[in-house]
Amino acid sequence: MNLKSKIIYVFVAGLFSGTALSVQLIDPPSTPKVSEITVFVAKKIVTMDPAIPNATAVAVADGRILSVGTLEDMKPWTDKYPTQINRQFANKVMYPGFIEPHAHPLLAGVLFNKPLLTPSPMPNPWGAPFPGVPNLQAAISQLKKYSTDIKDPKETLLAWGYDVVAMGKLPDRQLLDQASTTRPIIVWDISGHDMYVNSAFIKSYDITPERVKTIKGVGLDKDGQLNGQFLEIPAVTYILGLAGKNVLKPGEIPNDYMYINALMQQAGITTSGDLAFGTLNIETETKIAKAYTTSPRGALRIVPVVYAEPFIQKYGDKAIQEAQNLSQLDNDRLIFQGVKFYSDGGYLPETMRMEHPGYTNNTLGSSNYKSSVDFANTMRPWWDAGFHIHIHSNGDIGNQHSINALQLMIDAKPRFDHRYTINHFGIPSTAMVMKIKTLGAVVSANLSYISERAKLEYPALGVDRASYATRIGTLVRSGIVTSIHSDAPVSAPAPLKEVWTAVTRKDVYNDGKVWAPAEAVSANDAMKMITINAAYTLGVEDKVGSIEAGKFADFAVLDADPQTIPSIKIKDVGVVATILGGKVIPVSETKQSRPLH
Repeated sequence: MNLKSKIIYVFVAGLFSGTALSVQLIDPPSTPKVSEITVFVAKKIVTMDPAIPNATAVAVADGRILSVGTLEDMKPWTDKYPTQINRQFANKVMYPGFIEPHAHPLLAGVLFNKPLLTPSPMPNPWGAPFPGVPNLQAAISQLKKYSTDIKDPKETLLAWGYDVVAMGKLPDRQLLDQASTTRPIIVWDISGHDMYVNSAFIKSYDITPERVKTIKGVGLDKDGQLNGQFLEIPAVTYILGLAGKNVLKPGEIPNDYMYINALMQQAGITTSGDLAFGTLNIETETKIAKAYTTSPRGALRIVPVVYAEPFIQKYGDKAIQEAQNLSQLDNDRLIFQGVKFYSDGGYLPETMRMEHPGYTNNTLGSSNYKSSVDFANTMRPWWDAGFHIHIHSNGDIGNQHSINALQLMIDAKPRFDHRYTINHFGIPSTAMVMKIKTLGAVVSANLSYISERAKLEYPALGVDRASYATRIGTLVRSGIVTSIHSDAPVSAPAPLKEVWTAVTRKDVYNDGKVWAPAEAVSANDAMKMITINAAYTLGVEDKVGSIEAGKFADFAVLDADPQTIPSIKIKDVGVVATILGGKVIPVSETKQSRPLH
């Protein structure tokens, strides 16, 4: 649901038997107030607008695009208003600013700035990248070093990025006790779905089996004692409730947000979704979003999608109204849009719910709902209110529940342009793709499942299912609007690497194997996935995603055109600058830490 759109209710007698339909209207554009024009000239401007696919000049005024074409084409505007010709990118290529349709900017900024345990290298916008930990022994040694380096012996240590599959072991309190038996330690899994704590944490926060007996996902050993494993979102939320104030410190958050701001800007991103707004704390996240999107230091537009569960827990039967009220805070850089639900577990830790043949070890994973009926019943009030619904959905059972729940809601209350979005789409089948097309849904796929995970996951899934994870080729050929994302902090935001993966289907960190080459797409289709399709996925395609008159003047300035160079080089194309609302932000300006004001 576009919370800024006017909503009318149309009663169609006879055809829909009086069913009330929620219809989105496109608001008329405001009358432009042209003061001074800047015309950006480039070697090539790729607009992602099929009517005028390429240009060499774009005129901008008051943060929006006036005209696209050649410098000569700008004369109807430039002859009437004071004009500056900006030629600093005359030998560069410009695209619409890249759009990250599924990330968690605040959480990613916080966690990327914490001690890291990721097996793969992690970029650092302000310094040297983290090299990664190659094995379990290295991970525990690194964790021990982090603990030793903290002066306060009682301070809780939170480390991010442990990878169960890469390390080959599910941590428990005994394993983490090897790093410290006195300091409370939390290790957060790279999927974001699981946490592991040591004995000192359990003692320090006075956790007992009795106190957590109603919380799904809390692990017990054979003696009925806590084993230190807190698996899936409810259990993770419990740990954050206990220790969040000690490990997610308010004073550090402005710097954390600028960390992800810089990382995304350096990747060419000008708009990012925030796909679980309210997970940490609704009031705090609202305050931060307002501060960030009104600060001149910010280099991103943010599109928050509220996470239903914390709103329901906090506001009860007023949850929907409270979520809708957030649109009153909207500005040019803050656009509240939609609601999110979780269908099943995680792809990375192999907890997503699978059907026959399951995992190779005969396990099945977990689902958050017993059936698609239960899932549909949970979402239906938000569907009826006209929300654009986003679903975290990975395993084949998770995907089936997500798709079948959509059909049940459509059957009960048809909606046009519902834009129901299945996010991640880890283990899909051809039948699922066909039904998604029939139901008019949208898919946003996580390409790190191929570039970073395929080699790690195929022992548990088999080569076939690990190879065709996400099925973006089939989606595109079926005419389904498809975007691609990082799910940061699950992986670093890197749109051009995602495009490279979509085109080559190669493994970026391991042996360069090509996984399911038939699922590859053209460079043009892949670039749509990080521009106009990503904008459509977030419901902001009228504002960003292509270089068209009337839209925000948001551009990514590149060293080369990803569509014309050899595909193997796409991920290495350099980002020179971003332009946000006509303001040039060179990548060099975000290479050092600066506070958020």
